[in-house]
This record gives sequence, structure tokens and C-alpha cells, in this order.
Amino acid sequence: MEKIIIKLHKRSYPVVISDKLFNHFSSLWSLHAGDKVVLITNDRVAPIYLNILCNLLTHAGIVTDQLILPDGEQNKTLITLNKIFTKLLTQNYDRSTILIALGGGVIGDITGFAAATYQRGIRFIQVPTTLLAQVDASIGGKTGVNHVLGKNMIGAFHQPNAVIINLDVLSTLTVKEFSSGLAEIIKYAVALDSDFFNWLESNLENLLILNISSLMYCIRRCCELKASIVSIDEYDQGIRSSLNLGHTYGHAIESYLNYKKWSHGEAVAAGIMIATNTALRLKQLNYSAAERIKQLLIRAGLPIHGPKEMTPNNYLRYMTRDKKSISGQLNLVLPVSIGCVKTISNVNHKLVSLSIEDTYS
Repeated sequence: MEKIIIKLHKRSYPVVISDKLFNHFSSLWSLHAGDKVVLITNDRVAPIYLNILCNLLTHAGIVTDQLILPDGEQNKTLITLNKIFTKLLTQNYDRSTILIALGGGVIGDITGFAAATYQRGIRFIQVPTTLLAQVDASIGGKTGVNHVLGKNMIGAFHQPNAVIINLDVLSTLTVKEFSSGLAEIIKYAVALDSDFFNWLESNLENLLILNISSLMYCIRRCCELKASIVSIDEYDQGIRSSLNLGHTYGHAIESYLNYKKWSHGEAVAAGIMIATNTALRLKQLNYSAAERIKQLLIRAGLPIHGPKEMTPNNYLRYMTRDKKSISGQLNLVLPVSIGCVKTISNVNHKLVSLSIEDTYS
């Protein structure tokens, strides 16, 4: 078992990683006998893990309730959020209630946002069941929902009380779901750690066959990297923007597709490649580094260009609404070497269009 502490200004919380965590509670989960929890999950995860976790919680003396939401990024909306509020209000849950997010990034984001806003803030615990959520979405306190005009434009910063990562759950993922998580892992390596990028180049196949020791190292390293950033910049006012590599382009893809067809990781992978091409055009990155990024994405089974039906103008329409854009000016996180990124302000729209077209050549 590995344990990483996310150290914040006002408090800290543990990220615990193991392959047998559903049998441990106490301090690892920040739960105690008599606590009231509401497990929030989706209709894909519920048949696999909900009864197991409910039984274990009940056996530990924890009063347990549940809510099953529809699966999919397209359901990360205010309408779905209101289902959580209705559940909590109907059952008269108070500020002592603890929410548990059992699922991927969508469940984690929407449960966290519910926890941030119900009675002005209650506790919650992340139990991520996808690789993407384990390495990224469950850590750092970003919560929220999507709008038809933009991804994650409605939300709050609200840190969990604990993050419980169980490696066993990864065996239930499809190849597409697992590859989606690899996109965020590659993002960490490109943005923050050249040694980790080298390790990925040598060990990607071990991850694909779910080698436990490789998964443990990889997930731990991603959590360490995120912890180091969040502890410095909890509210995304500075260095935390480095974690947005590929996301401005990727969010445009997701918004254009109405959060259907493409997973978040697939959109981010295409976004990383477009950001790489943008850096090439700006002479911020050399061709050799760009080619290594491209080949690692391909080996991970990820797309290196966006949907063919999506034009550069389609991207720009959503990118100018992005949280990092100001008055229509594009501020993009771009790689300048393997392991290092920087934010380039007011990137020319025409250059962005050409960089998008480059991915198809």
C-alpha cells in the first residue's frame, strides 16, 4: 500500500493506493462507526461494486444510503446535480453527512460539486474506478458540471477528505477506457517530468497488460506530481495551469460533440498533439521531442487529431470561451521540451488553425 499526503494551506488529506482497499476503513477512509454516508455512483459501476462497498460500510457500523445516476459525460449537468440535492433533501440529510463518489471523473466531479454546495459544504470521499480518475480527476478539489456552451464552466474548488485508489478495479475497464487514462498520464510526463516520460516509453506495454508493480509506480508518480502542484496552487491561479496541457483544445472537442462519442482522455490526447504542433509552429519545441510525444500517444492507442468533421473555426468558437482565455485572446499551455511547459499568451488564431490542420497531414 502507498500513501501520499496532499498538503494544503488549511488542511491535508491522504491519497491511498493499493490493490485491496475495499477491506480497510478507519483512518484510511476518514470514516467512523455511526457516520452517515450516501454512496453516489452510476448505472455502469453499480452492478459491479455498489453492493460490495455498501455491505462493507454497513459491517463497519456506518449508516449507508445510495444513489445511482446515469453514466456518461453528457449527464454531467445541472439536471443530474439536482437529483443529488433532491435525494439529500428528501431524506433530511444534514451537514454531518458524507458523500462517497464511486466512479470515474464524471461521478467524482458532480459528487464533489454537490458536496461543495449542499448546505454550503459537506464532506466527501473519492473512490475512483477509472484510470483517468485515479491519476487526475479525483485529486485536487476541482468539481463541477458541464454546460452546452463549455466544459466545466460551472463548479467550485472543494477538496475531498480522502482519495481511495483500488488497482483491482482497473481490470473491469475496456481498452478504450484504459487508454483514456493513459492520456492524462502522458500529460503529466510531457508537462512536468522528463524522467517519467522516459519510463513510460520503456514501460507502456507493462501498463497495457495491467502489471501491478508498473501500475503502482505509474499511479503513485502521477499522484505525487499532482500533489506537488496542488499544494502550491490550490485554486489554479498560477503553476497549476501546467496541468491543462491539451485541455483547451480537448475541451473544445468535447463541447462540439456534446460530450458524446469521444472520451475526455481521447479529446485530451488530440489536444496534446495539437498543442505540440502549435509549439512547433511557434518554434518553442524541436521536432525530435514532438515526434516522441506523437509516437507515445499512438502506442497508447490514442488519437493524434480531432474529429474529421470539426473545422478550425469550430475549435476557436469554444476555445475563446475557455477559462484561460481573456477577451477572446487565446492563452495556451504548450510544451517547450519533454518535461516542461509554459503558457503562451495571445496566440494568433490563424496559427492555431494551421496547427489543427497539421495533425491531419
